[in-house]
Amino acid sequence: MEMTIHRFFSAPKSKKNHSALGPLLAFAVIMQSVFSCTPTLNQQIVNLTPNPNAQEKQLTKGLQGHFLNHRQAFSADDAWLAFDGRTDDPKMGENSLIGMVNVRTGEIKELYRVPGQQAYGPGSGAVSFSPKRKEAVFIRGLLSASAEQPYHFTRRSAIGLNLEDPDAPLLTNLDARDVTRPFTPGALRGGSHAYSYTADGEWLSYTYNDEILEQTARVNPAVKDLRTVAFMVRGKAVEVQTELAEEFSGTNFSVIVAEVIPFPKPGSDEIQKACEEAWVGSEGYTQANGEKVFRAMAYLGTVLTLEGKELTEIFVTDIPEDWEKSLEETDLTGSENLMPQPPRAFIQRRVTYTAGKKFPGVQGPRHWLKTSQGGDRIFFYAKSDDGVVQLFSVSPEGGEPVQITHNDFSPDTAFSLSPDDQWIAFGYQNQIYLTEVATGKSFPAGPAPQSNHSELCNFNWSYSGQTLVYNKKVNEDGGSFFQIFAINPFDQ
Repeated sequence: MEMTIHRFFSAPKSKKNHSALGPLLAFAVIMQSVFSCTPTLNQQIVNLTPNPNAQEKQLTKGLQGHFLNHRQAFSADDAWLAFDGRTDDPKMGENSLIGMVNVRTGEIKELYRVPGQQAYGPGSGAVSFSPKRKEAVFIRGLLSASAEQPYHFTRRSAIGLNLEDPDAPLLTNLDARDVTRPFTPGALRGGSHAYSYTADGEWLSYTYNDEILEQTARVNPAVKDLRTVAFMVRGKAVEVQTELAEEFSGTNFSVIVAEVIPFPKPGSDEIQKACEEAWVGSEGYTQANGEKVFRAMAYLGTVLTLEGKELTEIFVTDIPEDWEKSLEETDLTGSENLMPQPPRAFIQRRVTYTAGKKFPGVQGPRHWLKTSQGGDRIFFYAKSDDGVVQLFSVSPEGGEPVQITHNDFSPDTAFSLSPDDQWIAFGYQNQIYLTEVATGKSFPAGPAPQSNHSELCNFNWSYSGQTLVYNKKVNEDGGSFFQIFAINPFDQ
């Protein structure tokens, strides 16, 4: 397939701009003609039997990586896939390219190039499309990156891409950053990562590492830089008064979701790390008593057992609709020794208690949690009593987890839940598998692994539920690069 490459957006010349950025500029993706409609979520899949011989289509080629994010890689109309140019997953600090490929034609558009890219940074990647607007968000390291201060967990931020007007493309700082006292409420003191939109496109979740605590930890062993989860709200601009290149204003207001403790009490529900988050449901969830929870975030939390061993469990933070009322009584800025605190209105809860199981905790390949559209189920990996990694689900209110699969092999990729909640896609030994959620049965789908294909990963379902896309590394003359593939797994 012949592919046409267009240079669609070039990085602007570097200049300081520390004024308030005003209402959120839709950090959009492409011209109006590109995105003409938004599909209806939960569109039912017509063919409900996976075809093991479904035809695979390679969308990208060449001596260049085309690396998908693990979620929300599809544009709102299912026409485009966002990617970054990484050749290997850990090498975000070395990547400068943000682009997209047309699912039907294979046409590639280069959206952005990081200025002054070197091996140490700034770096970029993990780009997601909004499910509602003509916008995208991606990670970019600080433009001040140097060999002494390279791309790092605490030195990166959310960049919005707005191409509503193709004649005047705009790049926007979404999360404000302030790392000198006095800290600014709503601004970050470190780095954000791996963004996920709510279904209405209004909020963005992410994982977070704090630079202030990282610096303090170098001289104070009682302090640790602990990963946690957070979100930002569009349209609530944060102004940072500064002349430092490492600090900037942003169009979104950020708050921490999970409280993390440097030294949790063994056997308690205190956590020392929160990560791999997911929004619960497309519109929150309904509790057993009939009360509606406005929004909620599920995430993995690291606790200590009574014996002092680390254990990964599932936690949920419930967010009431009037959560902003508690901001005045919340420490949103923190100190040299303390992380900014979650709003007091948030309710942080432990969902799973698995210390007594033969193989306790969430286990398996690294994965982000997934939840059903109605928010009644959280999906995750754990080991069954025979030591095999299986898919499980649990209610956001807790209770005994339900084992879904009973496979005789352990998946070796993360998984992706179809938009109608009926199918889960994952990989094993470079073969695609689909699990029917209702029965727990797993079926191979797509072609058998090829000798020059490896590292199957990054499954994404289209909003229609008809297309599944993923990455595989392709070995060919000139090198080995991640390419994008697509199948309709139900196509007979």
